[in-house]
Amino acid sequence: MKRLQRRQFLRLAASASALPVMSGVASAQAYPSRPVRLLVGFAPGGGTDVMARLLQPALSERLGQQIVIENRPGAGTNIATEAVLNAAPDGYTLLAASLANAGNATLYDNLKFNFLRDIAAVAGIALDPFVLEVTPALPVSTIPELIAYAKAHPGKVNMGSGGIGSGNQLTGEMFKMMAGVDLVHVPYRGAGPAMVDLMGGQVQVMFNTMSASLQYVRAGKLRALGVATKTRQAALPDVPTVAEFVPGYEASFWTGMAAPKGTPPEIVDKLNKAVNAGLDDPNVKARLAEWGATALAGSPADFAKFVADETEKWGKVIRAANIKAE
Repeated sequence: MKRLQRRQFLRLAASASALPVMSGVASAQAYPSRPVRLLVGFAPGGGTDVMARLLQPALSERLGQQIVIENRPGAGTNIATEAVLNAAPDGYTLLAASLANAGNATLYDNLKFNFLRDIAAVAGIALDPFVLEVTPALPVSTIPELIAYAKAHPGKVNMGSGGIGSGNQLTGEMFKMMAGVDLVHVPYRGAGPAMVDLMGGQVQVMFNTMSASLQYVRAGKLRALGVATKTRQAALPDVPTVAEFVPGYEASFWTGMAAPKGTPPEIVDKLNKAVNAGLDDPNVKARLAEWGATALAGSPADFAKFVADETEKWGKVIRAANIKAE
């Protein structure tokens, strides 16, 4: 009799332990049953917003529900990030993560969250390489000439950026340190206004993304001296890499997808598969190639490692350059 009771107990215990697994599987199979919000910490039209909207139709098709993009700019993307991390971990509130999140971990002293600890990494979306570009009025045509000119005119060469702690500034500060040059940082309220003044000659140098730069470089309004990738890019085949003259230099603005910590792995996996399938869509691939960007496909673990590496990389630059958030 005791043996029978023990068997019954073990069967019940096994059934009970399987309930969370079965519940998770059922939850993933039913997900999503309503529209999913994807929060973007930038205003409409910026690089992260553009990448999110590029993938939006493919994601909606594969998930069978509308992906609603919600722009919540402010505080260097921290407003959108905090809103997502405070949301229920059910897969219905997601974040378009970016290089800004990696930098903010060091840039801001009193964040109410720890980005690496508090997110569930879902998937990478795209890499948008930075381009070192100068106003055509500057009498330099190569990176060695720029370095020589800057050293001959210390404090006289202005470097525009989209603001304190922006990707434009971080990549520029890294170049200054690695090339041993003095460029005066001039922050703007967004990369767009900085680009206007770069073309007008009010600032002389800028690191901006390839997607934002190509049309102006091809029109002769800006001079591209180098692309910040390991190899030369098909979109600018005659432009060398920065690393050919400053060994080890590499920088891209990146976009990915993150969810609140605690989101069921089955839902994270479902989202990851949808993102990777979307990146393989011919229309998406064509647009990325047109912009000079590349897909950042991979597993959730791949993206988590990438974000950790980027956070460490840009944290070192921020500390070395003593950059402080406004």
